[in-house]
Amino acid sequence: MFSLASRRALVSGAGAPGGIGIAIAKTLKDLGAEVFITSTTDRIHERAKEIGVTGLVADLTIESDCEALIAKVGSIDILVNNAGMTSQNDPLGADEASDLTGVTLEAWQRGMKRNLDTAFNLTKCALPALRKSKSGRIIMVSSVTGGLMAMSHQPVYAAAKAAMLGLMRSLALDEAKYGITCNAILPGWIETDTQSAHEKLQGMKTPLARNGRPEEIAGLVGWLASESSGYMTGQTLIVDGGNSIQEERAQ
Repeated sequence: MFSLASRRALVSGAGAPGGIGIAIAKTLKDLGAEVFITSTTDRIHERAKEIGVTGLVADLTIESDCEALIAKVGSIDILVNNAGMTSQNDPLGADEASDLTGVTLEAWQRGMKRNLDTAFNLTKCALPALRKSKSGRIIMVSSVTGGLMAMSHQPVYAAAKAAMLGLMRSLALDEAKYGITCNAILPGWIETDTQSAHEKLQGMKTPLARNGRPEEIAGLVGWLASESSGYMTGQTLIVDGGNSIQEERAQ
């Protein structure tokens, strides 16, 4: 029930070697899928070669790039929308990491493009192929930020990640007639290559007293991509070490 043999998967946001995207790609490959990964720079080819998958370069904020990407991939059974937060081509600016009074319209639009438009564009372009699959899977990697909680000075990121959940539920309803399921994962503090010292400290304060591992997100993606998850759609799954259920925090 967990085999992905003969299935084809596309994973976005897989540029960082120690990130969630690469962990997801490895897991799907290990389960038998033919995997394609995409990022904004040519380094994706190195990452892809290291784990034995196919790498493709695309700017997912541009619809024509997404159309060209899907044309190269061809048939698709599994789409994982993992792109977001920051990228090498589009770093987080001070006008975005601010309370709302310091957020410029340009920063708002930039953050929405990076964290929401990427999922919109790629999913829209992939849907015709996913519908042909008859048992397609769309998996959104959102965040507890926005979808469940919020952090200081992150209104753009929180709004975009929360919007991904609305998109996910809408897709779950509209695409059910094609046998497609759509669900979202909300990671908490995950120890990736780009995690800051502050973020790592926050992870140590969760009930499980540690940060999560990218593989722990990837394992859940593997299950959602498999036949065994076929009756689950429109749902959010929280992976945060129990942080969101911790009511008493004062020491």
